[in-house]
Amino acid sequence: MKYSVIAPIYNEVENIPELSRRVRAVMEQTGEVWELLLVDDGSTDGSTEQIQQLAEEDPRVVPVIFARNFGHQIAVTAGLDYSRGEAVIIIDADLQDPPEVMLDLIAKWREGYQVVYAVRSKREGESLFKLFTAAVFYRLIQRITDVNIPMDAGDFRLMDRSVVNVLNSMRERHRFLRGMSVWVGFKQIGVEYERAARLSGETKYPLRKMIKFASDAITGFSYFPLQVAMYLGFVSAGISILAIPVVIALRLAGSQAFFGQASALIAVLFLGGVQLISLGILGEYIGRLYDEAKGRPLYIVTEAPQSENSIVRQAS
Repeated sequence: MKYSVIAPIYNEVENIPELSRRVRAVMEQTGEVWELLLVDDGSTDGSTEQIQQLAEEDPRVVPVIFARNFGHQIAVTAGLDYSRGEAVIIIDADLQDPPEVMLDLIAKWREGYQVVYAVRSKREGESLFKLFTAAVFYRLIQRITDVNIPMDAGDFRLMDRSVVNVLNSMRERHRFLRGMSVWVGFKQIGVEYERAARLSGETKYPLRKMIKFASDAITGFSYFPLQVAMYLGFVSAGISILAIPVVIALRLAGSQAFFGQASALIAVLFLGGVQLISLGILGEYIGRLYDEAKGRPLYIVTEAPQSENSIVRQAS
């Protein structure tokens, strides 16, 4: 198998036919053997049945059906597990990532690059809020993480089989694949493209999921939040140390500035807030350790091909 194209699916029944058609049109231009893995992440709108129908009509379409919704990053992980291609391409099902760009990714792979990530030079059909938060996220993640994650690059990318094999050996639960694919190294390059507006339907990344995604990215690749907690502790301790001689001097001078309970209450609230923030940050990291220690499978499938790469549990 030369190429594997992975498309995670969650309630994309209106987009699947066009996705399949455009991917087929593009991949047939390569003249090589290819497969399209449609990973159904617990859809409830008929996407599952549509994927199965496409698989019956075209043997190059490979269905991977989850027992329930496990999330976008886990769906992509399942696609990597079941992929068989020498080069593996990840693309969104909403067609914001134009399948035609895959030919540019393949061209760079043929030049010898092992990770070719697509960089968004323009983003159509997205709100100012989404554009602003995305810009802040990419710049923040680049400053505080231990890896140099490319600016404005999403999951749309091509990876060589050698890279995919390494990623398949990394079974962490809170996954940030665009960071993981950079962390592993290898020869990498970006390809610019204009991101289109969603073909139909609604985004599957509302604010709540965006916050969780950002949290997974930060806690998975940086100790900065823990350092912030430490810095807050030093600041509060420093303020307290500086305040002690000031208060003593004012009391000896007969000043009424620090009599009463208002100042004490403010100090207690400040220190309490610092402690709670610190505990919350520690809780995030401890929660990640707890999830890893449970050792549950990343996902459960009800329908999928046999794969030597997969580390999954199939429901009977």
